[in-house]
Amino acid sequence: MAEVGAHLTAAPAGGDRPSIFEAVAQDSLMAAVKPALQHLVKVLAESNPARYGSLWRWFDEIYVLLDLLLQQHYLARCSASFSENFYSLKRIPMGGGTRQALATAGLPKRQHWRSLLLLVLVPYLKGKLEKLVSSLREEDEYSIHPPSSSWKRFYRAFLAAYPFVNMTWEGWFLIQQLCYILGKAQHHSPLLRLAGVRLVRLTAEDIQALEKKLAGATSSQTHSFTSRVQLALRKALGGVAFSLSTGLSVSVFFLQFLDWWYSSENQETIKSLTALPTPPPPVHLDHEPSSALLPKLKTVCPLCRKIRVNATALSTSGFVFCYRCIYSHVKAHQRCPVTGYATELQHLVKLYSPES
Repeated sequence: MAEVGAHLTAAPAGGDRPSIFEAVAQDSLMAAVKPALQHLVKVLAESNPARYGSLWRWFDEIYVLLDLLLQQHYLARCSASFSENFYSLKRIPMGGGTRQALATAGLPKRQHWRSLLLLVLVPYLKGKLEKLVSSLREEDEYSIHPPSSSWKRFYRAFLAAYPFVNMTWEGWFLIQQLCYILGKAQHHSPLLRLAGVRLVRLTAEDIQALEKKLAGATSSQTHSFTSRVQLALRKALGGVAFSLSTGLSVSVFFLQFLDWWYSSENQETIKSLTALPTPPPPVHLDHEPSSALLPKLKTVCPLCRKIRVNATALSTSGFVFCYRCIYSHVKAHQRCPVTGYATELQHLVKLYSPES
């Protein structure tokens, strides 16, 4: 009983329940990491398909393995997922009484494995289902199956039912969040309820216990060969997970920026920021004649004032004339009739259009 009491601390009277903004923010953190990493792998695969093509083809499986390792490390060490620990939150079992265990005590095995499966498998299966629906929709447009075949009827029924199933899934989460905001529920997500846990904020005792655990792990020494091997394997796995978590913690905002940068909603803004500037018009050397010479219609020749025939541009100024008009003018005056730039016959450029 004394050992159990050493791992327990009184729960705060009020303030341990995270706000909806903290809860939703930690949910969106991992949701933003995967698309950004996926875009990075796609760029690598397109630049060198022979070397990185397999990485792109098996990205979902590689990502779920890394996510499994990362979430297992944080659940065992901090009683929280990576994103929950990032926002100083932890998981505690439901119906645990008025006292809650420290973050270093870990979750009970049942809640631990439920949390791990729901954190890793549900996003993976949901992503695979969305890809399947997308591929079936493309196949439905170009399918060679006859309309009366059983397979075509089956996946058409599946495609027709999927939007309603997805709406029900998203509505379930929305209703749960509304209940959490109104104080009618202890979970902002149905997945937490299925795992049998709820989120609370880390206390000062939790932070001190985590620091002591980290310091104790680095200073502990063992002498038996078996324990050394186990410790080495544990350190190797912990080191990989720690490297992943540290790298993600440092680059999470950069990844979110990449996700924003390449999102379809921001393409117009990005084009306006990265578009090349419009070149300025040529400087007119003789303002009065040039302003009187330029017609209002762009298809009219400035010299003959008629619709251009055999359109020809001057490379020295960029203005367009009829070939006969500008040839005669340049041959006689050796300058552009609009800008006055010195021009020769080799500066005439024939323009081709689809109409011609």
